[in-house]
Amino acid sequence: MIQHLVDGILTGSIISLGAIGLTLIMHMLRFANFSYAELLGIGAYSALVFDRLLAALIPFMHEKIGPLSLTWTLSVSVVLAMVVTGASAVVLDKLVFKRIRENAGPLSMVFASFGVALILRNIITLAFGHRAQLYSPDIAFAIVVSFDPLLLIKPDQVFVLGAALVLMLMLHVVLTRTTFGYSHRAVAENPDLAQVSGVRLSRMVVSVWVLGGGLSAAAGVFYGLTNQISPHLGHNFVLPVFAATIVGGIGSVYGAVLGGFIVGIASGLSLMILPSGYTPAMPFLIIIAVMLLRPHGLFGEELHR
Repeated sequence: MIQHLVDGILTGSIISLGAIGLTLIMHMLRFANFSYAELLGIGAYSALVFDRLLAALIPFMHEKIGPLSLTWTLSVSVVLAMVVTGASAVVLDKLVFKRIRENAGPLSMVFASFGVALILRNIITLAFGHRAQLYSPDIAFAIVVSFDPLLLIKPDQVFVLGAALVLMLMLHVVLTRTTFGYSHRAVAENPDLAQVSGVRLSRMVVSVWVLGGGLSAAAGVFYGLTNQISPHLGHNFVLPVFAATIVGGIGSVYGAVLGGFIVGIASGLSLMILPSGYTPAMPFLIIIAVMLLRPHGLFGEELHR
């Protein structure tokens, strides 16, 4: 049980990062963006490309950092991937969602997001193929933390958990101690009043896409450090990320963090009583339970236009 719990916590940290970006976008733009999870795939593969490129240009940086499978080139590639993914999210909004937002309703944007998700997934498949890939071909051995009960943890998993928590803390500071954070909350609550107060709505929309894209890229790369990456990465994370967002409450960053850990732990513990093939159904069951018991989530409030 302890091993499943720990694995669930580590998975939950990745889901939380993705859920934070999604809840910020949903709260501000008022639509369920089903293409958001594909940004994890863009981030993961962008980091892979940058890692290979930097390894070829600067070979001496392609060295592992301590006991981690993470290399110096990959650590730089994570930052570059966050920038590229954030920029990609802004481009998608300009090309698709902004036009629909100005000429149609939220329901049309939801349908469009399904199409965008399919397009992005197939572009990634066309560019990289169906075969799953690894950032490092080296075998990462787990460390035995405890024999009774048996508890195995990889150094990469500890790094991912720590890095995810650091990013969440940095985001907390940004949202609670900066003008951007105050402006974001103002636009999310009342866009018209925020504009009257001097907040540029277009700039805030761009900022939230960049922030959401960057967090999703980090989540995709962190997942790739402990697992394989494939073009179906985003598709596999759609339900967990949405479940975390719904559990926490749309618009609540802290709810998204807690929801991510709840979904991750629930999926991990489900392996104790269900075959592994049924694990992907856990987020769906969690969504149903929350919608029945607390439709607005743990910390969320009903959205108003």
